[in-house]
Amino acid sequence: MFKLKIDTESKIAVYKQLMSEINSAILDGRLKSGDIVPSMNELADELGISKETVKRAYGLLREKGVLEAHQGKGFYIADENKKESISILFLFDKFSTYKQEVVNGFHREVKDKTDETILLFNQDLDLFEYFLNENLGRFDYYIVTPHFPLDAASQKRAAKMLRRIPNHKLIMLDNWVTDVPGNYGAVYQDFTNDVRKGLQEGCDKLKALGNLNVITLPSSLYGSRMSRTIRAFCKENGISVKFLSGAPSRISKGDVFLMLNSQLDSGLIALWEKGNAAGLKPGEDYHLISYNETQIDAIVLNGLTTISTDFLEMGREAARMINERRMWKKHCGFGMNRRNTF
Repeated sequence: MFKLKIDTESKIAVYKQLMSEINSAILDGRLKSGDIVPSMNELADELGISKETVKRAYGLLREKGVLEAHQGKGFYIADENKKESISILFLFDKFSTYKQEVVNGFHREVKDKTDETILLFNQDLDLFEYFLNENLGRFDYYIVTPHFPLDAASQKRAAKMLRRIPNHKLIMLDNWVTDVPGNYGAVYQDFTNDVRKGLQEGCDKLKALGNLNVITLPSSLYGSRMSRTIRAFCKENGISVKFLSGAPSRISKGDVFLMLNSQLDSGLIALWEKGNAAGLKPGEDYHLISYNETQIDAIVLNGLTTISTDFLEMGREAARMINERRMWKKHCGFGMNRRNTF
């Protein structure tokens, strides 16, 4: 008979550990539909815990359709075909139009009915840890965008917390924390090097125009990494580059702007207003490139040029892992979406 294990010194509640153990055993095939699990009395005695703790775990698993109870026979693993939904916890650093694209892509691909919860931790390690403590063992899959402060201590702490999620339940999106070992899923962009690939696709025009003005805010998590790459790219190709924290005081004919932090917000509006005041038209007299693609970019300014990863594909890849019940790691495509503004 399958043996359940708990760690009495863990910060995770025992009932959550029991739920996680059973869910994990089902997902990796150690427990199958129809298999019996120990009675509440047996399991309480075996693990040295209270019957009420076992009762709570079993009760929640029954509510989720994982366990079935048969009068006089005990608890069994429910028929997987009867399970109504797969439970997903999205742990997003922030919610944005790009995260919505990820969710849209996920919904386009997922074949099973899913029961989804989205929590936002705002790149805050303490809040992320709180959400993890409250929800480990309660979901079939955890889809995380692991964007945290980039200092070594924060990254080490983030990796330690991510390792608490069982590999077969963990899917990292957008960023890959490589210090986490194991066969989990990851669909990611490379915040250091991808920007080079995007700009390379417009390199001939950038060379002809001879300049690039990069708008990036001090609060940008990966701004410094991308700025180093952009600076090197421009030096290699003889392109003059300036880094700004907002719209310049004036715009001149032939100026090219790359907005790392401003899409469809005050930064983009401020640039348009400066150009409009000078009687300049975007795409003709000056040029705009924005970082990160959304569906509305095809409409904005009669077509806003972007350099971006494919967020729809990112979501679809996560869904495919769940559909196929296997994990892989994939660098998501990145490139320039050329439109009217460049």
